Amino acid sequence: MKKSRRILSAALLSLALLTSAATALGAEADYGAPAAKADLSLTLEEMLTYSIQDEYLAEAEYVKILAEFGQVRPFSNIVMAEGRHIAMLEPLFASYGFTVPVNEAAGRIELPETLVESYQAGVTAEILNIEMYDRFLKETLPEDVRLVFERLKAASENHLAAFERAVQRSDGSLQPGRQPRSGQGAPGQGSAPGPSGGFQRGAGRGAGRGMGQRVNRCN
Repeated sequence: MKKSRRILSAALLSLALLTSAATALGAEADYGAPAAKADLSLTLEEMLTYSIQDEYLAEAEYVKILAEFGQVRPFSNIVMAEGRHIAMLEPLFASYGFTVPVNEAAGRIELPETLVESYQAGVTAEILNIEMYDRFLKETLPEDVRLVFERLKAASENHLAAFERAVQRSDGSLQPGRQPRSGQGAPGQGSAPGPSGGFQRGAGRGAGRGMGQRVNRCN
């Protein structure tokens, strides 16, 4: 009976963390990876728009987590990678005559309640991001766009592994209650849980239908 209760408690905690992760990352159906998933007919402009929106969201979320919990890894490494991902996408808009979407991600972010939930939010974000690029890579794409999408997918796979390690290492050492804020002796401020590894996601659709033809270092 006790064992069954422990299993049930663990299952309920996992469900709560996943629900919190999806909410925290602004998983709205009109922006980023969730919008791409709901779009049944993709144009090149839409794919580029969803991609950069998702990278905007990741960067905004991880910046907010670092401001709340301090310079914890892997967020401190991965947030820099997200900036590089945005920079990789921006020239593609110019190459194909599209306008780079305004970065509205900060207005869609809800901060996770705890550091553990933040790690789980990272896991959820990277899974959605990888699924998005998997789908895009099945489309007919210009070679330069395909190359960037492949690199971004590979980076997200590295990020996912880093967040999964952080979740595993926090099990039993970080409680599901709220952690102290930066400057208040928060766990992980001086000793970050998990090594850095290679490492979602604002308002409006971004790109509508018919818009045309869309070392321990993080990538």
